[in-house]
Amino acid sequence: MNSAQKNRESIELFLKAMYDFDELAVRSYIQNIFSQEVKIQMCHPFGDVLKNEFYDNCFAPLVDAIPNVERRDTIVVSGKTIEGKDWVGCCGSYVGTFVGPFLEIPPTGHLVHMRFHEFYCFEDDKIIEVQAIWDIPELMMQAGAWPMSPSLGCEMFIPGPASQDGLTSANRASSHGTESLDVVIEMLTNLSRHPSEGGPEIMKAEEYWHPCVNWYGPAGIGSMRGLDGFRNWHQIPFLKALPDRKGGTTGTLSCHFFGDGPYVIATGWPNMQMTVSGDGWLGIAPSGQKITMRSLDFWRVENNLIRENWVLVDLLDVYSQIGVDVFSRLREFNKARVSGKVSYPIGVSI
Repeated sequence: MNSAQKNRESIELFLKAMYDFDELAVRSYIQNIFSQEVKIQMCHPFGDVLKNEFYDNCFAPLVDAIPNVERRDTIVVSGKTIEGKDWVGCCGSYVGTFVGPFLEIPPTGHLVHMRFHEFYCFEDDKIIEVQAIWDIPELMMQAGAWPMSPSLGCEMFIPGPASQDGLTSANRASSHGTESLDVVIEMLTNLSRHPSEGGPEIMKAEEYWHPCVNWYGPAGIGSMRGLDGFRNWHQIPFLKALPDRKGGTTGTLSCHFFGDGPYVIATGWPNMQMTVSGDGWLGIAPSGQKITMRSLDFWRVENNLIRENWVLVDLLDVYSQIGVDVFSRLREFNKARVSGKVSYPIGVSI
């Protein structure tokens, strides 16, 4: 058994424990499989977390707010980067009934969903690094507690792969992963040439993106259909606001890439750097502020074209860098709402 398959089987025990959220099993996995010096990097506002604080600081508040929470993975991939590091990437949503406040987001009493992209680096059968973004703004939006600018794209429950093979690794040939990775690396390389080397045509988008691509962005950016939709609702505003962006295959920040069959993964903490200029972005004034960005991505390549792209960006961290306390705004917008847990009728158990 190669290391990629071995690591995947290991992480699946962790994922299974979180399907019905078995606290003892989750704590046991963290204790036994995470290395003593593991570097756990969570999205804002959690930040870097110590191993012995991981469950209590991150998972316990989630379970308290959503007692019947279940983890639903739609993509699990594993592979070795060019640098020789073994990573496993997981994409999906935490779903359940939102009955108590989570990070001061008021509960709804209804079913909610919060996307996650989580990456685990293995060495000698132990997890030595974690990079994870939970789409906390998605929960704010469902709670009617949105404190940021409106999305340009569509906000929706994000589906798994149209190919229905996100959790099936048996037929993922290593050569297929290499071919898929080549498509994405070439796309990113040409993307970085604009605008310093020429206009939009220099990106050669039609050579890499399927005309009916689905691009699934984080809450606050939204999702869109087709290459034209991607350009209209995300790419053009992004490039105009951040023309000097560096990331992926350029810049000084590190980004870890690997391919697994039709899937390509990129993770870095952070992995992009840019200056907020042009017309501004997401309602952020173009103040010339230099920022970094954490973006954890999954691409699915079909017939040598990118057919689907799942993207999570730590938008709360971006706002924090420019001095906007999103949680303070959340409190101001919602201070007239009743706090505390939602009570269910007698006889109803969650």
